[in-house]
Amino acid sequence: VQLQAYGGGFVQAGDSLRLSCTISGGTSSNYNMAWFRQAPGKEREFVAAIWRTANPYYGDSVKGRFTISRDKAKNTMYLQMNSLRSDDTAVYYCAADPGRIIMSSIRWAQSYDYWGQGTQVTVSS
Repeated sequence: VQLQAYGGGFVQAGDSLRLSCTISGGTSSNYNMAWFRQAPGKEREFVAAIWRTANPYYGDSVKGRFTISRDKAKNTMYLQMNSLRSDDTAVYYCAADPGRIIMSSIRWAQSYDYWGQGTQVTVSS
C-alpha cells in the first residue's frame, strides 16, 4: 500500500487550501485514514481522521475550520482547510490503518501502518 499526498502550497492567512491523498495498492474504503502535520521542532500532530464507517474525527486546533472527506471511486482522501492561520504551517502527512486501531489511539501517529511522503503548507500572516 502506498500513499501519495499533494496539494500543499504557500497561502495567506485566511485563505483556503485542499489537500489530497491517493492510496494505491489497496482500496481506500478498507482503511481508516488520517492526516497529521509536523512543524519544525515539534512533534507530529493529529489533524483529522476518517474512519471506514465515514465518521470524521478532528484535532482540537482545526475543528470548525478543516473538513476531512473521501471519494471511494477515486481512492482519495481530502482535507479542506479554511481560515488558515500561520500556526497551520507544517508538513502534512496522510496515513492509513487497515482496521487495527482502537478508538483511543486514533490520535497517535505510531498507530498507523502506512504513510505518505508529506506536502508542505505554508501560511503567511
